[in-house]
Amino acid sequence: MPLSKFFCKPDTSATVKRERRKEARPGELLAAALDLFVEKGFAATKSEEVAARAGVSKGTLFLYFPSKEELLKAVVRENISGRFKEWNDEFLSFEGSSAEMISYCMNVWWDRVGATKASGITKLMMSEAKNFPEIAEFYQREVIEPGQTLIRRILQRGIDRGEIRPLDLDYAVFTIVAPMMFLILAKHSPGICAPMTLAMDPKKYIDTQLGAILHGLLAAPAATSSPDKK
Repeated sequence: MPLSKFFCKPDTSATVKRERRKEARPGELLAAALDLFVEKGFAATKSEEVAARAGVSKGTLFLYFPSKEELLKAVVRENISGRFKEWNDEFLSFEGSSAEMISYCMNVWWDRVGATKASGITKLMMSEAKNFPEIAEFYQREVIEPGQTLIRRILQRGIDRGEIRPLDLDYAVFTIVAPMMFLILAKHSPGICAPMTLAMDPKKYIDTQLGAILHGLLAAPAATSSPDKK
């Protein structure tokens, strides 16, 4: 019988599993926090509930996130604000027309945020921000302002290329934001924003809104002069 039968290497699988579990904890905590914040609201969610759902102790939660406020900020960064570099890079490399860029912007936002659990963050902030001004200021700084800046760049690109007529960009950004906000509210408050009988198809909705937006934004074709009447 080979000596290796007696001198086996210690089983490290349990240690590896524990290490992987420890490394995964921040992500699990953020996922649990997102679920609970959207389900119950920020104020009603207790830190120990987040820890329990993630399968860790409350002490472990505070090891990574010193307060519930910091946990919410981390959730926002993980799901939305941390992605603005990626979105701005895509803006810089985009080669299509203004109409194509606006369509891409709205559809990609829906695919990456609106259609995911992260969409609940928008509704959460609407309902909770008034009672938590520090969080409202954080969301304004890390989500609202960068988002509107990116939309301004998209519209300004179209104006510079002669594809979009000159606009007051401070207000024009809401032509893109408002339809997407409605879609979020319709998703999380069925029957409030749209009839219960309407099975809201997000892609059809976006396509319809794009038609309305683009007809209002695209520069009108140059008028052809009619020949002089004789």
